[in-house]
Amino acid sequence: QPSPFMDTQKEELSIPRLIRRKRDGEELQGEEICYFVQAVKEGTIQESQIGALLMAIWQHGMEQQEILAMIKEMMVSGTVLQWPKEWCGIVVDKHSTGGVGDKVSLPLAPALAACGYKVPMISGRGLAHTGGTLDKMESVPGFNVDQSPEQITQMLEDVGCCIVGQADSLVPADKILYAIRDITSTVDSLPLITASIMSKKGAESLSALILDVKYGSAALYKSIESARELAHSLVRVGKHLGICTTAVLSKMDNPIGQNIGNSLEVMESIECLKGRGPADLRGLVTSLGAHLLYMCRKADTLQSGMEQIGRVLDNGTALLKFQAMLEAQGVQAGIARSLCQGNGDVDYFRVMGRAQHQEELRAEKEGVVEAIWAMPLAEMCHELGAGRTKAGTPINHRVGIELLVSLGDHVQKGSPWIRVHRGFPALTDNQKSHLQEALVIGNGKNFTTCSRISEVITSESIDNVQVNKTSEVN
Repeated sequence: QPSPFMDTQKEELSIPRLIRRKRDGEELQGEEICYFVQAVKEGTIQESQIGALLMAIWQHGMEQQEILAMIKEMMVSGTVLQWPKEWCGIVVDKHSTGGVGDKVSLPLAPALAACGYKVPMISGRGLAHTGGTLDKMESVPGFNVDQSPEQITQMLEDVGCCIVGQADSLVPADKILYAIRDITSTVDSLPLITASIMSKKGAESLSALILDVKYGSAALYKSIESARELAHSLVRVGKHLGICTTAVLSKMDNPIGQNIGNSLEVMESIECLKGRGPADLRGLVTSLGAHLLYMCRKADTLQSGMEQIGRVLDNGTALLKFQAMLEAQGVQAGIARSLCQGNGDVDYFRVMGRAQHQEELRAEKEGVVEAIWAMPLAEMCHELGAGRTKAGTPINHRVGIELLVSLGDHVQKGSPWIRVHRGFPALTDNQKSHLQEALVIGNGKNFTTCSRISEVITSESIDNVQVNKTSEVN
């Protein structure tokens, strides 16, 4: 006869009980979180049960100890990468919570590699209305995001950077949870975001990490206060894991750059690597890169760090790293060379393909472009097929949106302001009307441009806040 004690233990660790406890707002214990993560990894839990627990976490949140327990269990659910001793202090990465037109990772990884760093960028696919780095890179013919730990190490040795997905051996539990969050409307849960990001970064065994936490009308978090709360959570966890971590809060009302959609964003990223492209994209690349250089004491000031990143963008060394990364991850040498030609214009569409149709919309009045709301554009890209409606569904890498105007431009009534790259069918009148709502034209009298980055958060700044609060109480 099995012991009654063992039966009780089994009941205590049943998935329905975990769901019920979190549904009722209770704190899960370490062994319960371990049981859940192992069940996800081993496939002994139903997808509906995963969704139910994710929703309960979304509703009631998690305490700091629960989040840390979940991160550690997710990290050890697979391989934790180990690096040569001589790489100590130079293994770095960047992560964004997701935005519209956010292709910063694509030029930043090779730029950091050109500065002598090792960048093992484990990225994800699109979530909700935001695009995914892996989806963008897969729009390059032949690019393979599935790489083993041994292959990642070799690419870092040979090239200095890679952009890869979560292989089965790397944080496998998160790979499953990531996909289910997307289809259960639990993407914006602070504990789940923290666990997903930091389990991957912990498994990378990083020396330093820069986080771009978005806020605004087209971000997962709409207010700067909620974005700050997430940034604090991420930075605290980074400190606990022994990773030097800084977070910036950046505004996401208008899209980054001029292109939205997978292949279109790759094209714009390559332009950035050629020292060209939109100023706001370059600004984010140089700023985030500068923070990493400063954190690793490779730059005395943020300004000198920005200048270092700017130099490798302008002199072509970052572009060469990108080309080498493409080839190392399966792109034919001829295709990589065609995309990365340094001189003259490149016919990117010839190499990467183009959507069947392009349709332009025209400005409905004359004036100054005061805003281009990103959310309607992201929603339209999703409708066109650039995103997923459920896990595992294919996406159309070639559809997207190309902005023909920038903030501050003066436009004439009837002039084209947007080009939609689409397949079938044609845009409906409702879709066109929705897109037109994204363009805000005014007289320009009160229009000003400002940096996207609003605030920088470090573990030291969080500690200072806590000290000040304690002093006020005392």
